Amino acid sequence: GLADMAGKLMQEGTTSRSAQQVAEEAANMGGAVNVGVGPDESDIGIDVLSEFGPKAAALIADVAEHPLFPESELPRLKKDALRQLAIAKSGPQNMALERFRKILYGNHPYGTVFPTQESIEKTTVEAIKKYYADNFGAARAHLYVAGRFDSAAVKRAIEENFGKWEKGPVPITDVPKVKPEHVLDVTDRPGAPQSTLYVGLPVPGATSPDNIGLTVTNALLGGSFGSRITTNIREQKGYTYSPFSQISRRYHDAYWAEVADVTTQYTGPSLKEIFGEIERLQKEAPGEAELKGIETYLSGIFVIQNSSRGALIGQLRYVDLQGLGEDYLKTYVQKVNAVTPAEVQRITKEYIKPGEMTIVVVGDKSKISDQLTPFEPAKT
Repeated sequence: GLADMAGKLMQEGTTSRSAQQVAEEAANMGGAVNVGVGPDESDIGIDVLSEFGPKAAALIADVAEHPLFPESELPRLKKDALRQLAIAKSGPQNMALERFRKILYGNHPYGTVFPTQESIEKTTVEAIKKYYADNFGAARAHLYVAGRFDSAAVKRAIEENFGKWEKGPVPITDVPKVKPEHVLDVTDRPGAPQSTLYVGLPVPGATSPDNIGLTVTNALLGGSFGSRITTNIREQKGYTYSPFSQISRRYHDAYWAEVADVTTQYTGPSLKEIFGEIERLQKEAPGEAELKGIETYLSGIFVIQNSSRGALIGQLRYVDLQGLGEDYLKTYVQKVNAVTPAEVQRITKEYIKPGEMTIVVVGDKSKISDQLTPFEPAKT
């Protein structure tokens, strides 16, 4: 919550520019300054017309290095944050995500998806300034420029505007030690016409030799429109409209999860089909044609993802955060296409185990409790 509020207050002006001046300067260059806050990184960015690259570098440097953190804007931002929190926590997928992360990560920071009302209300400018001092500085920063621009002029602007930024604190690394645990967690939403399912477990992070194999396996299992789980519970059974699986990655940490909003009466049957598709892939390798289709899909998506300036920077950020090295992006498509059916079967057997999964369900308990009995952990 403190990080979120610091990010919002950073957009409210610098020691030499008011918030309006920052916005107007950015707009005159064809863009807007955006500050984002995530679980591992905060980012400050702008997308402008090419001739304004040097000026954009100067503006971004000012926002990064000299935020004003005006006390006068904090009450308004708190009010907005409280309203957004209430909206976010009322959504069933967010409720399920929050429970899933808390079960998986406990008291580690990754276990906190949303701030509390109390933490927002208690936030002070002093606390925000301390957070900034403890976390921002040149030692942690990466700067990316992508697009069409005068390279020499932009480099000069970067040196002039970022060259005197204080080094600041070194990065903190706090990788959680997560163990898979078979848990069934149910949150009651009386009268809900659907149940939201969040089913998953920890898997190896981005630096694992099986990282790309896991990406391919996920796409085949549930992470693409033509995947097995999607075909089963959406196309064939009609239990849900938009199920998906994902490998959710943070710094040297990841989990696999299937997410779906299913019709209440098909809550149990949906779980049965999800686990059934996993077990089928454990027992029998996919066919060459099916796998090749998935690999072609992933290769195409990768090319599309690198076709815009922002997406390219996102890829570079990911590589730098995870420490994947310069060859990762160059060899990605080649490695995707090299994954074999036998590897997909092995990876499914080794990492995606129904018996070790955390199952989070948000729905009408009175109508789904009996359906969930087969998925309860064995009593010891």
